[in-house]
Amino acid sequence: MTHDEIEILYIEDNEVNRRIVQDLLKRTSYRLLEATDGESGIEIARQERPDLILMDVQLPRVSGIEATRTLRGEPATAQTPIIAITSFALTGDEQKAKAAGATAYLAKPFSPRDLLGLIRSLVPEDR
Repeated sequence: MTHDEIEILYIEDNEVNRRIVQDLLKRTSYRLLEATDGESGIEIARQERPDLILMDVQLPRVSGIEATRTLRGEPATAQTPIIAITSFALTGDEQKAKAAGATAYLAKPFSPRDLLGLIRSLVPEDR
């Protein structure tokens, strides 16, 4: 499978953070879908069935933790890799995210290399 067949849904309410990831993924051929809150992120995931989800933990309307729990409970997204992302490396955040069903956890600020490496490890190009 080539990059252009891989869709990534990024659920993030902060515009600056979205632009950073947009700029990074623009240099790849991953297709980026976006949502600005947990509720719309859940709907887009249901409709588009992305190959991977980048989920901010702190989101308006429906938190990233709750959105992850919801997506894990649905057959279409139960196995989709979810990377939980947080601005605050708060004690317990990683455990809460993983308990909700996140596949992996990444604290901001993260390096492009770390993010791309994690994406490649969870969605191999040759699957």
